[in-house]
Amino acid sequence: MLNFRNVNIFFILFILIWVFLDRRYNLSPAAYAWILFAYLLVLFCGTYFIQLGYFFKSVCSAGTDKKEIALSFDDGPAESFTPFILDVLKAGKVEAAFFCIGKKIPANEHLLRRIVEEGHIIGNHSYSHHPLFDIFSAERMLEDITQMNELTNHNTGLEPKFFRPPYGVTNPNLKKAVERGGFISIGWSIRSMDTMIRNENRLLQKILQSLKPGAIVLLHDTSPSTMKILRELITQIRQKGYEIVRLDKMLKLNPYA
Repeated sequence: MLNFRNVNIFFILFILIWVFLDRRYNLSPAAYAWILFAYLLVLFCGTYFIQLGYFFKSVCSAGTDKKEIALSFDDGPAESFTPFILDVLKAGKVEAAFFCIGKKIPANEHLLRRIVEEGHIIGNHSYSHHPLFDIFSAERMLEDITQMNELTNHNTGLEPKFFRPPYGVTNPNLKKAVERGGFISIGWSIRSMDTMIRNENRLLQKILQSLKPGAIVLLHDTSPSTMKILRELITQIRQKGYEIVRLDKMLKLNPYA
């Protein structure tokens, strides 16, 4: 299994063998640079591709053959976008997961409550979503994540158990924070890129062409592109024979502590 522990063991053994051979056969010194490059490349991929489960396991899809998928929205609540998203979901009778940022809850408490009242679930996407969140200590990460939960609990009476790492980045410190907090890390299998793709048809086709049973679709309720395609996306997902199921129901996991 490709994970942080096994890769470290492999590279340590490989380097020891290489040092032995180097002393015996005077191998090229440049090889050490290539070994370091290969290690850093693996580390980078493990950090930035949550699906690999390099540092710890994240649930990125459901193990099912049923034609069902789940929609998830990150980075809200946002007054300019979330109400529209909720209106579309309500009209389409779709339940989704909203991974909210804690610092956005003040002044948007009504949206948080509306999310719950309309049958959706709230996930934890950290309090700060700080650009340097990835280099926080485990203790500071846990404080940040817990602060978001406290706000959610104050406004809804619920404590999210589902946690989606900011930017989808994972590392050993986050592993400690997630385990200490008793959270379930949730990733995705379809990254829509809706914050980058402006062409509506291109965005729509990117998602539809990636559909598979048990897929978790990552969208943002802060994206104008998502607002524009959401109705049509729901329609075409269903035309392809898929059912849109709330994330916790599809995964058969309790979303709250």
